[in-house]
Amino acid sequence: MPWYLNRSGEPLWYEDQGAGCPVVLVHGWCMSSAVWKFQFEGLSSSMRLLAPDIRGHGRSRGISGRLNFESFASDLVDLCNVLDLSKVVLVGWSMGAQIALQSFAELSGREAGMVLVSATPRFTASDDFPHALAGKEASGMRLKVQRNTQRALDGFYSRLFAEGELDSTSFGADINQLLSTIPPPDTVAVLDALDALASADMRGLLAAITVPTLVVNGAQDRICLPRASAYLKEHIPDALQTTFPGCGHAPFLTQSHQFNAEISGFARSVCEQTV
Repeated sequence: MPWYLNRSGEPLWYEDQGAGCPVVLVHGWCMSSAVWKFQFEGLSSSMRLLAPDIRGHGRSRGISGRLNFESFASDLVDLCNVLDLSKVVLVGWSMGAQIALQSFAELSGREAGMVLVSATPRFTASDDFPHALAGKEASGMRLKVQRNTQRALDGFYSRLFAEGELDSTSFGADINQLLSTIPPPDTVAVLDALDALASADMRGLLAAITVPTLVVNGAQDRICLPRASAYLKEHIPDALQTTFPGCGHAPFLTQSHQFNAEISGFARSVCEQTV
């Protein structure tokens, strides 16, 4: 699979399979494009799937500058520009959803639709946004990362799923195996991305989203709370929402068949609208 050069001339990795409507999958914090394994297996026969490793993650290492949403978004825009993609459907998971929101202004001419998976406009709670984790959770995670990055991430990964969720799916062992193969970023990148998450507030961007938007979330998400997904649905014009019962933060893993059907139907509908 290929590399592309961002506007600074630095190489970033991306996966690219299939043909047809281009669907760009943007992973979350401390993950990589590999996390979309079940989507590539289930969807690349009917559409073109692209999945970058965002800077500092996966194979996209050694990129200059700090990791923040401006740089994440500019890299994503550069990918779409370099490949001259049109009628793009952006699918962002968790931090990837915030990257999708941040990039909309620059990508609006190329974008046909957006899917925000397990998303929130603000990762930490405030007086006027109680639908998020307490700030002390992010600061506590930061301390844990500084002490032992892998142990901190193991604790984070365990929170991706609702109680008993992995046991209730036949894919549980495959999901654990998949997550175990994704190498974490180095500690500096982990902390940079965590700081970006803790400080970002995307609420001001929501009213300007003008493409069809689907909000997807698990009913038992412990990381980006379900009420945050409801907030996105309420504040993005004409957004739709699909909630997966009994599911935590990663419905595309534990309920991949249903998730893939949602993505396929949404992508097909918005691509046809823009013909």
